[in-house]
Amino acid sequence: MSEMNQILQRARMRAEAQQLPYSGAVTPAEAHALSQGLPNVRIVDVRSSAEWQWVGVVPGAEQVEWRCWDAHLGMQPNAAFLTQLQNRVDPENIVLFLCRSGARSHDAAALAAEHGYSEAYNILEGFEGDKNAQQQRGSLNGWQAAGLPWVQG
Repeated sequence: MSEMNQILQRARMRAEAQQLPYSGAVTPAEAHALSQGLPNVRIVDVRSSAEWQWVGVVPGAEQVEWRCWDAHLGMQPNAAFLTQLQNRVDPENIVLFLCRSGARSHDAAALAAEHGYSEAYNILEGFEGDKNAQQQRGSLNGWQAAGLPWVQG
């Protein structure tokens, strides 16, 4: 079995064990390996535009906000999320959803799976990962802490 198939199998086993409503869950390193090893993989970053600008981005990732900033209401659900996703990412692709810590991307993967994305996965730990003892993100786990490619926004 190829490395890519092993990663997908582990991801599906996590989904089954955790009763996830989508195909599976991958670690940041597994997500990167899939994106480099298979032609039909798309990473979709569902963080806010402020996070993309100030925290950083994964090169080549599609950016579709799960929640948007409204000057009067604060962060609000992006009512156009599904339409924007469908316009940018083929439902036949393997789609890996990324957010700051893995929560919004879980919700995005569930919505995508509900609407015809048969290979929707959550990237565990997210871009910045969990908070450390000093209540700071970016060093304990996640995409950045794993030393995977990213650029400042």
